[in-house]
Amino acid sequence: MKKGAQLYEGKAKKVFATDDPQLYIVDYKDDATAFNGVKKGTIHDKGIINNRVSNHLMKMLEKAGVPTHYVEEISDRETVVKKVKIIPLEVIVRNIAAGSLSKRLGLPEGTKMRSTVLEYCYKDDALGDPLVNDYHIFALGAATREELDLIASYALKINQLLTDYLKDLNIELIDFKIEFGKTDDGTVILADEISPDTCRFWDSVTGEKLDKDRFRRDLGNVEGAYQEIMKRLLGE
Repeated sequence: MKKGAQLYEGKAKKVFATDDPQLYIVDYKDDATAFNGVKKGTIHDKGIINNRVSNHLMKMLEKAGVPTHYVEEISDRETVVKKVKIIPLEVIVRNIAAGSLSKRLGLPEGTKMRSTVLEYCYKDDALGDPLVNDYHIFALGAATREELDLIASYALKINQLLTDYLKDLNIELIDFKIEFGKTDDGTVILADEISPDTCRFWDSVTGEKLDKDRFRRDLGNVEGAYQEIMKRLLGE
C-alpha cells in the first residue's frame, strides 16, 4: 500500500492518504500534551506503545462484535485504518472517580461509582472540549438520537469487555475516552485509539498509575508505566 499526502496532524498522530480512497495510514508520535495542549513534552517510544496496544485491543473488541476502524498494522508506529468522518464527541466512560470528575463532584479520587458514568464532551480545542448532554448534541447536529444510542451501547459494551480482560492482567480500568466515526455509508464504528494516553490504568494490587497521569502530574517514570502496559498486554 502506497503512503500518500499528509491529511492531518493532531497532538498524538499524523494521518496520511493511501492509494485506496477508503483507507488511511495513521502514524503515532512520541509527542505528549496535557491540559488541552498547555503542557507539552515527549515520552520515549510512546508512539510505538500506543500503536501496538491500541491495535491489540481493537482486534479483541472486533472479535467481540464491536466494529472498529482497524485494518492492519504495517510498522511499529503505523496502522492502516478505514476512512471515517469523526463524530465530534469525546465519549468518556468512568468506573471509579478520578481526574475532572473528582473535582467536579467533590469525590475523593479512587471512589468506586455506584454505577458506570457515561459522559460526552464536544470536540473543540478552542472551547476546551466542553461537557455536553444529549440535548446539546442534537441541537449542534453532532449526532442523531439513533447514532447516540448506538454509541452509548458500544461504549458500555467496550467498558465491560476491557474491564474483564484487564482484570486478569491485574489492571483496573478507572476510566477511558473513545471516539467514533462514520464510514461513507453512515456506519458508526470505533475510531481513534485505546491506549495509556486515553485510559486511566491502575495496578489493581498496588494502585500505581500506569497511564498518562504520570506525565500530567509529574509523577516520574512515565516511559516505565507505558512499557509496563505493553508488557502485560502483549507479553513484551
